[in-house]
Amino acid sequence: MSKQVIHTDKAPQAIGPYSQAVRAGNTVYLSGQIPLVPETMEIISEDVSEQTTQVFKNLQAVCEAAGGSLKDIVKLNIFMPDLGNFNAVNEVMMQFFSIPYPARAAVGVRALPKNVKVEIEGVMVLED
Repeated sequence: MSKQVIHTDKAPQAIGPYSQAVRAGNTVYLSGQIPLVPETMEIISEDVSEQTTQVFKNLQAVCEAAGGSLKDIVKLNIFMPDLGNFNAVNEVMMQFFSIPYPARAAVGVRALPKNVKVEIEGVMVLED
């Protein structure tokens, strides 16, 4: 099985030693995205809803670069330092996804890079 690195300028550049995504066969592993605006590499705002929207836009750009879309995501992992933001994140997620929703975990963490309020990673499966 071959491995293909996925990269797009329409999503933030990696802020560490990792790829935006890696495709292995028909599975694409999407690295965690935080609410950085790709053009400026700055955090969109302090508002959790705006941050979550930017994260999904970033994930969407990486999905498209891999030849898919958000609807091809089968699993999401959402990380939040404050689980009190759970409902706000859910509200934004419903703007980007419809039934059937991907499998998902929402995990409370101590901190995230650049002290953002949300980071999301996922797994996407593409048709052969």
